[in-house]
Amino acid sequence: MSPTVDSLLPLSFLEAVRNVDTPDDDPDTELVAELRNKRLGLSDTVYAQIRRYSDAVKRSQRTARDEAVALARLIGRRPDAEAVFRAAGRYLANEAYQGISAMTRRVMLTLPSLVARPIALRHAGRIVTRYFNGTVSRVGSSVLLEVPSSVTIDSAPRSIGCAYYEAGLAELLRLLINGGGAVDHVRCIARGEGTCSWRAEWRPLN
Repeated sequence: MSPTVDSLLPLSFLEAVRNVDTPDDDPDTELVAELRNKRLGLSDTVYAQIRRYSDAVKRSQRTARDEAVALARLIGRRPDAEAVFRAAGRYLANEAYQGISAMTRRVMLTLPSLVARPIALRHAGRIVTRYFNGTVSRVGSSVLLEVPSSVTIDSAPRSIGCAYYEAGLAELLRLLINGGGAVDHVRCIARGEGTCSWRAEWRPLN
């Protein structure tokens, strides 16, 4: 059986492309038609694919990994590839976070860290396993995200695709524990290091 990914992953790619390609202002009708011809994210094809992946997410249907890899490579050819990958990572983290019950989200942000932090780490682990096919572990005062089979690794030169996982981890920590700070890409498959790993501080901003 061919490997699969959660359908939210390819959906996050296309939602990011659509968001980045959508103009900030409301252009007139003629300009909208012109933009649709020039911007992938406004094309009918992308809208149709977004609907397809959205339906798959609602039905908990998985998607062939090759489809996600092909989308990542399509993004990787764009001059703004890094910005799109970062937007996609943030989108996935936000959508995954919304899958946690409202009561649990409130608990993680209001209870003392001694109680809330283990709960947050468990949810981070579940999200990373489901959507990134990776693992999260506590290493001293940091958390380590490991992704042994990155969907974006060959999508663009200079490991630009790795920004997807970096942004996803950063956004997830912001949501779970009001965390912040730099996320370091400490290991990379592209450098022959066997796996991609990111380290981030496991503490709130205040």
